Amino acid sequence: MRTLTSPVKLVPWLVAMLSAPVLAAGAHDHGGGRLDVSIEKERITIELELPLDVLVGFERAPRNDKERAALAAAGKKLNDGAALFLPTAAAECRLTKTEVSLPFAEGTKTAATGEHADADARYEFECAQARNLAGIETTLFRDFSRLYRLELQRVGPVGQAGGRLTRKAPVVRW
Repeated sequence: MRTLTSPVKLVPWLVAMLSAPVLAAGAHDHGGGRLDVSIEKERITIELELPLDVLVGFERAPRNDKERAALAAAGKKLNDGAALFLPTAAAECRLTKTEVSLPFAEGTKTAATGEHADADARYEFECAQARNLAGIETTLFRDFSRLYRLELQRVGPVGQAGGRLTRKAPVVRW
């Protein structure tokens, strides 16, 4: 005959099992976002993920004209990658591609699901003098006052690194 494990021994196992999906889903961080920078030869690829709350102060469909205008303004800023990201001037980089996914924006067929909504953007730059590339400054902190930090992952010819950008330190350097 088998005996059951006591409830006291099951508690740590049960807590671990119930916590796993929450931990695996990743954190949704109000006030923060994620920035991934990849440098390959003459190309810089920047991927940005920000909670909609950081951009407009809410994470749902806009309810009035003021909120619709805020969402449209955020979309306009996100679509101007050349103003948001400033590679070292001597590298002579130019923006070649912009892709922005903004939940609830006019003309968007899909919207956010669940309690949280994120804006995602991807920018590509081509640099004529890539050997002079020493960093990239972002103006995101000036444009979005609710943004306090960006968790950074960077990969390129000088290796990989992580870090954090803030209002006082808005530049990726290598």
